[in-house]
Amino acid sequence: MSPSLPEKAADTTAESPWPLRLLSMKISDYVDRMSPVWVEGQVVQVNRRPGARSFFLTLRDADVDMSLTVTMPVPVLDRLPVPLQDGARVVVHAKPSFWPKRGTLQLEGRDLRPVGEGELLARLEHLKQLLRSEGLFDPARKRPLPFLPNTIGLVCGRGSAAMRDVVENSRRRWPGVRFEVREVPVQGNDAVAAVSAAVVELDKDPQVDVIVVTRGGGSFEDLLPFSNEALIRAVAAIRTPLVSAIGHEVDTPLLDFVADLRASTPTDAAKRIVPDMAAERERLEQARERARRALASRLATEHRQVQVLRSRPVLADPRATLTPHRLHIDAARERARSVLRTRLMRANADIQRSAASLRALSPQSTLERGYAIVLHRDGRVVMDRTEVEANELLRVRVARGDFGVRPVSKPARSRRKDADA
Repeated sequence: MSPSLPEKAADTTAESPWPLRLLSMKISDYVDRMSPVWVEGQVVQVNRRPGARSFFLTLRDADVDMSLTVTMPVPVLDRLPVPLQDGARVVVHAKPSFWPKRGTLQLEGRDLRPVGEGELLARLEHLKQLLRSEGLFDPARKRPLPFLPNTIGLVCGRGSAAMRDVVENSRRRWPGVRFEVREVPVQGNDAVAAVSAAVVELDKDPQVDVIVVTRGGGSFEDLLPFSNEALIRAVAAIRTPLVSAIGHEVDTPLLDFVADLRASTPTDAAKRIVPDMAAERERLEQARERARRALASRLATEHRQVQVLRSRPVLADPRATLTPHRLHIDAARERARSVLRTRLMRANADIQRSAASLRALSPQSTLERGYAIVLHRDGRVVMDRTEVEANELLRVRVARGDFGVRPVSKPARSRRKDADA
């Protein structure tokens, strides 16, 4: 190495850079020091040329879009019990290698083993327990489905029978139901990303009230995308209720556990997401008939009660209750009249007696017996003859009228008074 070049990458500057060849050599040296490693992935493409001592395959991560090229001796491929197919899950024992001229990293494989179904089941069980411990399968997180969704979001394979089963059976049950369909790959390398993106897109649509993820039956490996951790977490994060309808009734991908409702088949999903119009109409008629019978029974009961009330004497002749009171009032009125008449008669008799006494004691009665009253001119009664002067005009009142008189001379004193004097 030239003394003028920096020893470490951190010491490089714009004035003192490394040549590209030096960087490539250092990367190659670093990769060569790496130990062989067992790597799991999914086979995307197998390229074997006739007569070649080695073959190439592309190993892809099942969860993310990332892959590496692997070279492998041909005898490793020949020892496999079954031919290696695209989409197979394998573990490869390989050592990383860097090609400086092309600037590519690849794996030099030494052994390859297909991942058996038992191993996949064990890994899925471990992932299942992990997700359950995080609460993603908690029943409290399950959201109820709407009785009649406005729009159903449907994630399915392109032109699949599962899509037809869901759509046709749903419309057979409720003809006016609407669908927002997303046709995506439901198996293979792109299934997880495509299904996750479709679910997230439908969740953002305010018109979609429920999402159905469906596909028909298949092999264990065909259904593995629906047990992928990335897809499970994407479904757990949405707000719209989701129905899982994957495969047949015996198939239980992890999507079934995080979904708000698990349908055993696509046809079963159609029965779960929309009501049956005929059944609802029949229930409505039954409810209407029950209401009609209940109303008729209530009216009949009320009519009987009215008849019982009307048959009572007080309602048969409402005036009957007033008769005793009327008799009582009439008797009281008659007693009052009798008492009033008696009192009036007594008062009249008293008045008659008082009038007779008054008439007997009145001056008029005295006058009518022949007496007269002599009055001075000023109206004073003459009580003594000595009060009368000669020629004084006096007024004499008799029973019927009065007249004036003048004494000729002053009356003399009475002899009794003279004697008394």
